[in-house]
Amino acid sequence: MAEHSQAHPDTIDEAVKIMRVLADPTRLRLLGLLQGGERNVTALCEQLDLAQPTVSHHLALLRTSTLVTNRRDGKQVFYALNDNTVTSLEGDGGLTVKMGPVELRFCDPTQHCEPSNVAPAAVDTDPDKPVN
Repeated sequence: MAEHSQAHPDTIDEAVKIMRVLADPTRLRLLGLLQGGERNVTALCEQLDLAQPTVSHHLALLRTSTLVTNRRDGKQVFYALNDNTVTSLEGDGGLTVKMGPVELRFCDPTQHCEPSNVAPAAVDTDPDKPVN
């Protein structure tokens, strides 16, 4: 008899919250830019070709979701990836977002971005084999 474990409701809620934050292309682009290191809001606005209030709004959502950190230097605010939750994948420029038991990977689909300690799942391509 196979055992099925159900995800704890808090885990599901956390996954949904993170996926909602990451569902916006601008926020994903911001994370991608921050892979290159800390940037101030002005530089991010120039790179994204967006107005400062728009960029600040998206950064605030990323910050409250603990995906990025910020520091103030005079009037400038600098943002960086939060190393506790977001890490860069080696080689392809992808990202891993890990919050508790939730782990999401964003990478170029043409690249292999499996974690090095996990073997890829075997895929059975026999169309006549019944599905369990």
